[in-house]
Amino acid sequence: MAFQASALPSVAAVTTDLWPSMANTLLMPFRAPPAAPRSPNAASARASSTAAAESTVRSQPRSGLQRASLDLPEFLRDAQVDAAMASPFSSSARQIATPFNIRTSISSMSGGALLASNPVVRRLHSQRSVSRSLFTLTQSRTSPAFTPLTRMAFVQQRSYQSGGLSRNLLAHMEESANRNPGSATAQNAFYQALLKANMPAIVIERYRAGRFATNPACDEAYQKAVNLLNPVSAQQPGHYEDNLPSDLTETQLQAVKQALAARSRGGNIAVTKESSASKGGPLHVVVDETLGSSLFRWVKFILWFCLFTYLSLVIITMVVESLSVFKRPGGKVDSEVKAENQKTRFSDVHGCDDAKEELQEMVDFLRNPDKFSNLGGKLPKGVLLVGPPGTGKTLLARAVAGEAGVPFFYMSGSEFDEVYVGVGAKRVRELFTAAKSKSPAIIFIDELDAIGGRRNARDAAYVKQTLNQLLTELDGFEQNSGVIIMGATNFPELLDKALTRPGRFDRHVNVELPDVRGRLAILQHHAKKIKAAKDVDLQAIAMTTTGLSGAELENIVNQAAVHASRNKSQFVGLKDFDWAKDRVIMGAERKTMVITPEEKEMTAYHEAGHALVQLYVKNAAASLYKVTVLARGPTLGHTAWLPEMDKYSYSMQNYLARIDTAMGGKLAEEIVYGVDKVTSGASSDLKMATSTAYQMVAAMGFSDKLGHMEYATRYESLSSETRARIEAEVQRLLGESYERCRKLLTDHRKELDLLAQALVEYETLDKAEVEKVIRGEKLDRISVPKGPMRVPIPDAPPTPGVSIPGDGSPRPPPPAPPAAPPAGGIPSRDQASQSQDKS
Repeated sequence: MAFQASALPSVAAVTTDLWPSMANTLLMPFRAPPAAPRSPNAASARASSTAAAESTVRSQPRSGLQRASLDLPEFLRDAQVDAAMASPFSSSARQIATPFNIRTSISSMSGGALLASNPVVRRLHSQRSVSRSLFTLTQSRTSPAFTPLTRMAFVQQRSYQSGGLSRNLLAHMEESANRNPGSATAQNAFYQALLKANMPAIVIERYRAGRFATNPACDEAYQKAVNLLNPVSAQQPGHYEDNLPSDLTETQLQAVKQALAARSRGGNIAVTKESSASKGGPLHVVVDETLGSSLFRWVKFILWFCLFTYLSLVIITMVVESLSVFKRPGGKVDSEVKAENQKTRFSDVHGCDDAKEELQEMVDFLRNPDKFSNLGGKLPKGVLLVGPPGTGKTLLARAVAGEAGVPFFYMSGSEFDEVYVGVGAKRVRELFTAAKSKSPAIIFIDELDAIGGRRNARDAAYVKQTLNQLLTELDGFEQNSGVIIMGATNFPELLDKALTRPGRFDRHVNVELPDVRGRLAILQHHAKKIKAAKDVDLQAIAMTTTGLSGAELENIVNQAAVHASRNKSQFVGLKDFDWAKDRVIMGAERKTMVITPEEKEMTAYHEAGHALVQLYVKNAAASLYKVTVLARGPTLGHTAWLPEMDKYSYSMQNYLARIDTAMGGKLAEEIVYGVDKVTSGASSDLKMATSTAYQMVAAMGFSDKLGHMEYATRYESLSSETRARIEAEVQRLLGESYERCRKLLTDHRKELDLLAQALVEYETLDKAEVEKVIRGEKLDRISVPKGPMRVPIPDAPPTPGVSIPGDGSPRPPPPAPPAAPPAGGIPSRDQASQSQDKS
């Protein structure tokens, strides 16, 4: 490398400072080392000679050594080296602690090492000098040209790079610290200077030697030096364990280790030695956290707390929504509209052939829309199914979807509205959006009148939101979109006019009660699911179930099967069907009801009056079906009549015959018991007769005095005079019916008594049996056992003076048998007024 003239001033200054010491060092005598041994014997001889030399050096007094050596500066004298730094290659060095200082180190150095230690030569020879710390121990071997007096594995080399501080200042501070080993202040000053000069290794070496005084400032300087050398390992608690006092117990050591672990997380350690770590004087370890560690701990706690709170709320919400006991009233768990794939076909629907034929057009449109759009025609957007309950409106809608093979979206009108405002409108939007996404599809809204009722100007705005949204959705898609809206209602007159106008629900399909052929088809369809006996005549059942809907006919078949199973029958017979039909038409029997013989007899005369008038009156629209004195439903007795054929229009004579039949029960009680003995069982008969007469006068125009006018719909706005005339006509019709019934029952008093006695004896008679009874013929039936009902009396405790059976005393006489009822006529006794209806 080229010589640099700019370095001459620095070289001169360094030479002036160090030349006296280097001169004294160079004047020290050197001895040439012996030749290295070539054999094991030579090696052992050299080892023995080395040991002898070492023993000679140890036995030589310190003063003689000082006389043989030249005087060195204070900072180069007696520099002790930690015993742990001894050479691992020399067993003797590990076994015997040899004093090591700067004097012996320099005396064992070779010429090349001394030349390399000259700062003038090093700066001129190379600019790549490595900054080393004071007292840095490097592992090296001596030159083979010279052999030191004492064989050492480590040779100490000194570097004079001070990190910006003056070398003289460091030497002076080291000399001061060595002169005052008991002064912690001097040691701390030297430590701070070494740290500033970037020499942390010397700080660690002096601190761990244990020969110098320490204080908290020295401890902090030592910790800084450790952090500078190895920032990662400085955080490990193991570095503190080397400096712990030796007189600590196991409990104290464990507590200190816990404190060290806390220190690694940012705390400060404070250990007291005065405590004995006993029950009386426990060991107190105080960990003082730093501000940053405390803030980090609180931030971490808040984050974990927020996360735990959020997860807890999510879990609680899921549990609350899944439990039905916590659901809000009217709430729905799953409000999402789901499509259904229907398997119902038109072959499963009976009793409404006309409606099926009309809905077949919808099926063809869903299967082949181009068939109707080629000529420019458009099918209606909405179809409204109208009819009584149980006629199969919902089943028809499902059959249309099943025949067309399209998704079926079903919702009831009551599912739209809830306690919260806006829920109904939202669900209408969701319903139509889901149907459009899966078109072609069918939307069916059952009980449409629940949301499509007539609007009133006085209604609040939120009441009309659902209907307004439905009207908007009906106008929001085209006829060729592949979506058909179907609705069902029992009250079409209650729907809003805007909902039923053309372009919305513009096609109405009437689903009426089935006729006799429809009833037969329905019975045959449901009878396939049960084991019916061969004697079951489904056609006769269909003819005697006029006016029943398809749902009621299905119920008859099901009840018959249940009754047969309860009786452990192998097949469902005719008696099972009759029992089920009577249960549906007349109601369930109340067999446990207690009725006195007098009350049963009065009920028999009441029902016999209805039956005789129904048999003998002219122009009756229905024929007698069955009469019974058993309590069924809300009545004490029941007289049922059914039309023999399906009848849809009635004349004035038919209505008059109905009024006469209703008045027959009350007139029978008057004829037998007198006017003042009529019971309250005739209240329902009078109500039905009055209602029929009022409809004839006010709605049907069957009164010559009032003319051909309709008064029923505007009765509240009529004048008092007109109302009086209507009431007079109603009273006239009822009076005429009263006289006709009185004459008819008076003429057939014998038949009335025979029929009443038969009802008391047999309790239930059909039309054929009634005709036999009034002709005086005997019935091939077992009569009901006679005698009053015995009410069980609980056993009373024994009383004084009464003998107990079984204890040897005479038994009391048995009770007298019940008296037989009179064999003659029917007695007439005062009867209490009955609150139940008898018809």
